Amino acid sequence: MEIIETVREMQSYSEDLRRRGKKIAFVPTMGYFHEGHLNLMREGRRRGDCSVISIYVNPTQFGPNEDLARYPRDFERDRRLAAEVGVDVIFYPSDKEMYPPGYQTYVNVEEVTNNLCGLSRPGHFRGVTTVCCKLFNMVKPHVTIFGKKDFQQLVAIKRMVLDLNMDLEVVAMPTTREPDGLAMSSRNVYLKPEERESALSLSRSLKMAKAMYDEGERDAARIIEKVKAYIAGHPYTKIDYVQICDTTTMKDVSRLDGEAVIALAVRVGTARLIDNYVFGEPLDI
Repeated sequence: MEIIETVREMQSYSEDLRRRGKKIAFVPTMGYFHEGHLNLMREGRRRGDCSVISIYVNPTQFGPNEDLARYPRDFERDRRLAAEVGVDVIFYPSDKEMYPPGYQTYVNVEEVTNNLCGLSRPGHFRGVTTVCCKLFNMVKPHVTIFGKKDFQQLVAIKRMVLDLNMDLEVVAMPTTREPDGLAMSSRNVYLKPEERESALSLSRSLKMAKAMYDEGERDAARIIEKVKAYIAGHPYTKIDYVQICDTTTMKDVSRLDGEAVIALAVRVGTARLIDNYVFGEPLDI
């Protein structure tokens, strides 16, 4: 497995692969891997001749009072886990490589980022779409794999790829969960033992929303009310949002007549956790 640290070397490596007709599969990450990351890498290994991942904690997607400085990092552990699932290349750039002095260009995907995390984390998606656009230009992949846990991020990336005419396939993978149903996240390490049960209120509330939908409920407000009450009934929880949105526009819907997603963001202690469920799909909890 190769570790590449400069943009020029990464572009040269990928250009050589493309000249030889090799298919590049790419998984962008911020590191501190869990099984969800590894599942994306396994899919990349399956879909490409060369499996590339990036490890970069992107400062432009963190707000001034967010957890950039304490975001968990362990490169040696990540390197070992990536090698075990067959990754060929880790692209591991520095801040100076990604944002050299004088940097001033950003990619802003507008409407689909205006709701949910776009409201509570101003500037977050501008950082996400900018860094992904840059990484796509550096790695030059044919296919990129994202998880559905960050559903709004997935929608924004798909929109950017479509709008900017990128010759790139975006593959969405189901959320990977702990045995108890908690969506896997690098931020789960922030949870104290006594907060873990409260964190499970997110996935369990999604199961409740699914049951209401399966029984014929189509009024979004009624589902949201039940979900909020359930989560708020647990200690250590502070709801950021519970909303039901159209899966294409990410705008709120009042009735579940088309394809819709219920999206949650909840602080449990110091951890900000997100989860979601697309109505009508299976929910393995």
